[in-house]
Amino acid sequence: MTERRKDNRGRVLKENESQRKDGTYDYRWRTSDGRRHSIYAKTLDKLREKERSIQKDKSDGIRTDAQRVTVNDLYDLWVQIKKGLKDNTFQNYKYMYELFVSNDLGQHKITTLKRSDIRRFYNYLIDERNLKISTVDGIHNVLHQVLSLAVEDGYLRYNISDNALKELKQSRNLFTKKKKALTIKEQEIFVEFLKSNPQYQHWYPIFSVMLGTGLRVGEVTGLRWDDIDFDNNTITVNHTLVYYNHSDGNCYFGINTPKTRAGERIIPMIESVRTALLQEKENQILCGIKCNSIIDGFSNFVFVNRFGNVQNQGTLNKALRRIMRDCNQEILDKSDEKKELVFLPRFSCHTLRHTFTTRLCESGINVKVIQSVLGHSDISTTLDIYADVTKDLKKNEMQTFNDFIKNKM
Repeated sequence: MTERRKDNRGRVLKENESQRKDGTYDYRWRTSDGRRHSIYAKTLDKLREKERSIQKDKSDGIRTDAQRVTVNDLYDLWVQIKKGLKDNTFQNYKYMYELFVSNDLGQHKITTLKRSDIRRFYNYLIDERNLKISTVDGIHNVLHQVLSLAVEDGYLRYNISDNALKELKQSRNLFTKKKKALTIKEQEIFVEFLKSNPQYQHWYPIFSVMLGTGLRVGEVTGLRWDDIDFDNNTITVNHTLVYYNHSDGNCYFGINTPKTRAGERIIPMIESVRTALLQEKENQILCGIKCNSIIDGFSNFVFVNRFGNVQNQGTLNKALRRIMRDCNQEILDKSDEKKELVFLPRFSCHTLRHTFTTRLCESGINVKVIQSVLGHSDISTTLDIYADVTKDLKKNEMQTFNDFIKNKM
């Protein structure tokens, strides 16, 4: 019978265990691919603790080569195999990761990461990098996908970033405030200012169309005259204009199809929208403006600048900020101390879509019709907005009822 090997303290060593000349211990094994691996420890107890961890990894299906793999390695794999994303979305994910994660958390070995490391990293992004929670949200989106791939490929037992963003928001009370629509009075002030102010009249058509259709920014900037049917008073939505960074560092416009089938829709034109579009057409003829943009084979865009180039979200939001400023200044200049003043709040292009939705809800239109017009693929998105609006309406209606009772009783 072969005598079993022992260490210098007379303890029997297991198969694949050995003691080195300096008194430390190692454990060696081969994986199914034939590759040799080894671990080291100063004491036999520590070595066997590592062995048990390896055996547990094996039984749980965790890859034994995970010790050498970094988060960046998994990200590179994710980039190669990720499918089904719109190009601008994919480019934005890559931009977020490579700018904020790659040189920091990305260099960590995947097996050394803990949930606390993810939390610490997100806190660092807010406290040291001064990022907004919306930016951290975008970073989390791509990092969570990369770590999900690590779970799928057997590098991790579970996704250590699960709920990390939610916990961050809870601990800092950073939940994003729900978007607020313009009130009816604010909407009236905004529209009347655009109609009457010579400096901003050229912005009236596009913002009026947004208020009367609920089109997303990319949908309205990508709108073509071919998509408008003045005979049947309809607008066909079947694409969106995007503006994003490519890997070469340059910025480009591109045309994307809607993310879901619900995004492809036909919107009936209300009178104000039809009037605004006809006004835009007339203005362009009078000023000699023609569309010069051809993007992915699409041309004949409705809303172009004086050079004939398409508009983009950044330009529109800058215009809105100037409009708010000058409109509110005009209100102050014409103010009557006896009246309570109403000013335009700070808002963005997306607020106009939310305002359109709110007006639909307030008018009592069927929620399924609202979902269809907005292009929501998930009815819950529509219902969330509907619930918020009707909650406020209910308060107002009950107050009206209360006043009625007081006057009658």
